[in-house]
Amino acid sequence: MNSHWVPGNRITLLENGEAYFPRVFDAIAAAEHEVLLETFILFDDKVGRELQQALLRAAGRGAVVHVLVDGWGSPDLSPSFTQPLLDAGVRLRSFEPARILLGARINMLRRMHHKLVVVDGRRAFVGGINYALDHLAEFGPLAKQDYAVEIEGPLVGQIQAFCRANLDAPQPARRVWLQRWRAIRTWGGEPDDEGDGDGAVAAFVTRDNRDHRTDIERHYRAAVRSARDRVLIANAYFFPGYRFLRDLRHAARRGVRVDLILQGWPDQPWVQKASALLYGYLMRAGVHVYEYGERPLHAKVAVVDGQWATVGSSNLDPTSLSLNLEANVVVRDGAFARHLGRRLEHLLRHGCQRVRLPTPGPLRSAWIALRSLVVFHVLRRYPTWALLKPARAPRVVPLRADAP
Repeated sequence: MNSHWVPGNRITLLENGEAYFPRVFDAIAAAEHEVLLETFILFDDKVGRELQQALLRAAGRGAVVHVLVDGWGSPDLSPSFTQPLLDAGVRLRSFEPARILLGARINMLRRMHHKLVVVDGRRAFVGGINYALDHLAEFGPLAKQDYAVEIEGPLVGQIQAFCRANLDAPQPARRVWLQRWRAIRTWGGEPDDEGDGDGAVAAFVTRDNRDHRTDIERHYRAAVRSARDRVLIANAYFFPGYRFLRDLRHAARRGVRVDLILQGWPDQPWVQKASALLYGYLMRAGVHVYEYGERPLHAKVAVVDGQWATVGSSNLDPTSLSLNLEANVVVRDGAFARHLGRRLEHLLRHGCQRVRLPTPGPLRSAWIALRSLVVFHVLRRYPTWALLKPARAPRVVPLRADAP
């Protein structure tokens, strides 16, 4: 796995835009040397403008500011938004700018789905929250429920090195790891699997389409396989592969309580329908499935045994696990894991409905089983088919105010 466990970190959970945006914007605005920001979505709305002003204040103080947005997720930034940033010296780039054919965007696969910020090499933010108004409750009933973390400590050096390696184009894995190792040595925090030292032990885990295709999934699966008491997962887009599903079923059958919090009010209805095809398979093994219905669920978090936790950008679906560029933080710290667990328990008790297995007749049961089998294999294999297309290195290009 592309991760080093590093002790001595302070990790703070940030729930929804109300907690996340003020912390990020204040940190950026106070930057003295460097801001590195990567995001899937940046909209020219109230939240995007607040971020723009924070970036301008950092640049005005003399900090070097790099912003990388995904071309699919952020295709329509206006010149009135980008020109002040460019004039201030902000280095604004787009990962795979949208390609248009007959008025439609066609390059939707292999997206840069990160949500990362590093300020002065001292503070980092990792999670699933984009820069858009729909992450604030004032957006209304469709405001998203989501999580991120603020990190201080030696892990920040790894995240900084990763973001620096992404500035212009994807770098060879050897060069990325050399930068990360130098960052760790600079911090004085050697990789430590034993977790000695004060603060949380944590790892920064990414997935790409070259050398680290399954790293995030493998961290999840290792935690589920070692679980003794409780697995609690909240995930917006849930359609993992057979091995992950098998691990969840095995955990439930050996007496571990396995709770899944999934979308009950989906922003994309077909996602809920696909996930629902798995309900019976999981619930017959003892897995408890809940649907969160207060607002659209955008979370990508999990807690195991009150000791292991993860927060990040990666969903548990074919797109995140097989195509997108993703980034998660994995934490081995009882205090943090229990805090996140309490927040998810609150979600479960106050906003979720437990899914119950229907009792259809034998003929309908056979049809449901056949339909689920076919759809499961089609959805699980579409990333493989997508990757049959000849690969090329992703483009990272400067954004211009006059770009279409």
